Amino acid sequence: MTLADGIWQQIFSFDHYGELLTLVRNSLIAGAALGLVGGLAGVFVIMRDLPFAVHGISELSFAGASAALLMEANVVAGSIVGSIVAALAIGLLGVRARDRNSVIGILMPFGLGLGVLFLALYRGRAANKFGLLTGQIVAVDTPQLSWLLGTSALVLVALGVIWRPLAFASSDPDVAEARGVPVHTLSVAFMIVLGLAVALSVQIVGALLVLTLVVTPAAAAARITASPVLLPLLSVVFAVASIEGGILLALGSSIPISPYVTTISFTIYVVCRLTGAYRWGARRTVPQPA
Repeated sequence: MTLADGIWQQIFSFDHYGELLTLVRNSLIAGAALGLVGGLAGVFVIMRDLPFAVHGISELSFAGASAALLMEANVVAGSIVGSIVAALAIGLLGVRARDRNSVIGILMPFGLGLGVLFLALYRGRAANKFGLLTGQIVAVDTPQLSWLLGTSALVLVALGVIWRPLAFASSDPDVAEARGVPVHTLSVAFMIVLGLAVALSVQIVGALLVLTLVVTPAAAAARITASPVLLPLLSVVFAVASIEGGILLALGSSIPISPYVTTISFTIYVVCRLTGAYRWGARRTVPQPA
């Protein structure tokens, strides 16, 4: 076997694939829930220009999960606590964009440093450490799945309650505030919802690449539509396709799930960007009536 064949075998190997599918049943269910949550939350991340905040929250989520792993507590719960702390700090301290970015820039290295410290003190399986950074596909047991589904339901209910006023406040905050919409309160509420969404995503794709689930699908959808109905729908479809496709491809290899999810998500974004550019160019070349 040549070196190229060996590398290809590591990336794509479907030996005993049917038997392995039973190992990721919980992960596939969790992936569908995370795709729904990440796709919907991502719409407002793009509208409110918060991709940097997602990365900042993921670092504190990683620190919380690492602390829980060290203390042999529930990793999902630890991840959620870390995310909520970060979301509240960003939401309360970063009212203006410049202030918000400064807060995030301070939180990111602090959270990453704490996470590395906790993992260095952890003496358990190395796979548990690596999984918090790059994701895992067979580590979602039934108790974790229950946490994931319960928290996902909470996020979806919260988004359903604040969706319309949040969309108004995100598209035109000055007019929304003038009409009595509680813009600041909605901002803090959404940061908490975003924190929960990020904490859930960390469990599957890892802290380093959570952007690919919460940001990229919505950014791709925004390239081809501005419809308030199609935008969230396509964002969810892209997110679910990325996570489920990544799980199914990673199952037949020795490679972590993250490269597969990011590759699928990035490919979708490139296709949508090219499609949007082509449609825009076609509209510009259409002769205008005299």
